[in-house]
Amino acid sequence: MSDPVARRFRFVVFDWDGTLADSTTLIADAIQAACRDIGEPVPDRTTAHYVIGLGLADMLDHIAPGLAPARQRELTDRYRHHFLRGDAAVPLFAGVPGMLDELDAAGCLLGVATGKSRVGLNRAFAQQGIGHRFVATRCADEGFPKPHPDMLLHLMERVGADARETLMIGDTTHDVELARNAGVAAVAVSYGAHPSAGLARLDPLALVDSVAELRLWLRANT
Repeated sequence: MSDPVARRFRFVVFDWDGTLADSTTLIADAIQAACRDIGEPVPDRTTAHYVIGLGLADMLDHIAPGLAPARQRELTDRYRHHFLRGDAAVPLFAGVPGMLDELDAAGCLLGVATGKSRVGLNRAFAQQGIGHRFVATRCADEGFPKPHPDMLLHLMERVGADARETLMIGDTTHDVELARNAGVAAVAVSYGAHPSAGLARLDPLALVDSVAELRLWLRANT
């Protein structure tokens, strides 16, 4: 990991699944169940966790490449069926609301860059009641998905923040690569979809193991 830098971040952008919301098990289960439903090879947990954070089309294309369009639609429908069965019960990680309160009180602008669809993110905001905390959000179906820099470039333009004052926080290598491609610093969290070893290889500004540790880091850097 890089040495700490002598700057403070004004615009903090979070991934959603696996970073703010404890949804990685549900997503991986839904991927495996959808493949099983249509008779495709069922990916192991490592593979199912790897694709979390990509847009849905990219995620399922990676899991089951080369499917005919009708089979792709069938796989997508079965994934959505299994995911939506458990979506309403997905909690935020403990400590997330307080962390967002602190950042808001400190005057930070908050954003979300997610592989979810706009419909999915709006549903999550309604369920959790924290959508008002975020001044700008970008979803995978609104432009290029991760790790293309489009999400962060759009968000920075939207709020008038430059790359040096922007921070991306996520639980996958896709998030860290998104930040790198946009010229933005990243903090990786190891409690989500991707293991810490893979995250560390991308040299994020920091790698933290819990929301409590992330909260302490943010207190010192925002």
